[in-house]
Formats: sequence, structure tokens, C-alpha cells
Amino acid sequence: MEFKFLDWIEHAGFRLKLNGKTMYLDPFMLSTVKDRADSILITHPHFDHLSVEDIKKVADKKTEIFVPRDSVSKLEGFNAKGVEPNKAYTTNGIRFRTVPAYNVVENRVHNHPKASGWVGYIIDANGIKVYHAGDTDFIDEMHSIDADLALLPIGGSTYVMTVEEAIEASKAIKAKQYSPIHYRALLGREGSRKAEELFTRMVKNGVVLEQIQEPRYSFQ
Repeated sequence: MEFKFLDWIEHAGFRLKLNGKTMYLDPFMLSTVKDRADSILITHPHFDHLSVEDIKKVADKKTEIFVPRDSVSKLEGFNAKGVEPNKAYTTNGIRFRTVPAYNVVENRVHNHPKASGWVGYIIDANGIKVYHAGDTDFIDEMHSIDADLALLPIGGSTYVMTVEEAIEASKAIKAKQYSPIHYRALLGREGSRKAEELFTRMVKNGVVLEQIQEPRYSFQ
């Protein structure tokens, strides 16, 4: 299956072109990619996912921005709409629903608490379902997710899943293909290459999406 409507920008950021509309997910460090946004989906308020600076580059007053309820105030002056887990929404004729995203591993629980109500998204792209997991560990809710493409965050062991944990998550999710995201700045160039190879080798029907932009930052 091809996903020509979907471009990986950088880190956990994506651009979707659907029905003549442009949607962004967690736009971050935008440089060459600055198409006007009809809608933007934000998973949670951390700076590498909710970047007001980058939102300003592509959004205007008509852009619908969906963001967890605890973060609506961060987008004052924008057309921001609060979302919560396990709900369905529509923007510009594009349907999507929210799923919980949180940490369960002991040393990471404080980074993405379940009580915060942060989310991942399942977007219905003309009958093709794309699951963007947001920042999360392997959680029980993944057992009920059905998608064509699952975008799973990998981040060493500090913020989100390790490669091995993401592989276990992929076994629970009912998806046709999988791609790791979020990892290049966290693992460095060599570590990212190894993570990508391991993930795609071990996950059946794995697919690695090519980034539009080269990573230009690091959390190291």
C-alpha cells in the first residue's frame, strides 16, 4: 500500500494532502515545508509537538487546530478546538478520532501522564486509516486499534518506547504497515539507522517513510 498523500516532515511532524486540503500533525521545525494549513492536529503540549512558532508559519484565522483541552490556552488568537481521548471529530470533510497516549513505564510515567488526557490520532484518509500514536508507551488501548499504517514513536528509553517495546506494540496493533517516528534526534544518526533497520526487519510489512527535511536538531 502506498501513502503518497502523507509526508514525514521531521521528528513526529507530518503533512497530509487530502481532497485538496492540507493537514499537519505536530508540525515542528518547519523550514522548506510551509504550505498553508486547513487544519492542524496536535497530540500534546511538549515543545516538539505543540510549536506555536511553527504553527504561525502555516496557520491563519481559518485554520482549525485540534489540541488536547489542557493546551487550548497556549493557542490564544488561533481557531483552537479542545479534544479528549476516545472521541470522533471532522475537519474539512476529513474524519478522525482520538486515542489515549501516555507512559506506563516507571521511569517515564511523569513525562506523559494518563491523567493529562493527551492523544494520538486515527485519521480516515479516503478509506485509508493512519494511526499517529503521539508520545506514548505500549498501552492496553493499542489492542483495539485497527489501521492501515501505524506511526509509532521510538526514543531510546527516556521519553517514549524503545525499539523492542515498539515492536511489541506493533504485534498488538492491527495494522498492515508500520513506521518508526520521533527517533532521529533522540538516537543520533548511527543509532537512528540501527533502530530503523531493527524495527523494519522485525516488524512484518514494515515501511519507513522518508523525511522531507533532514533533522536539524538533537536532544542529546
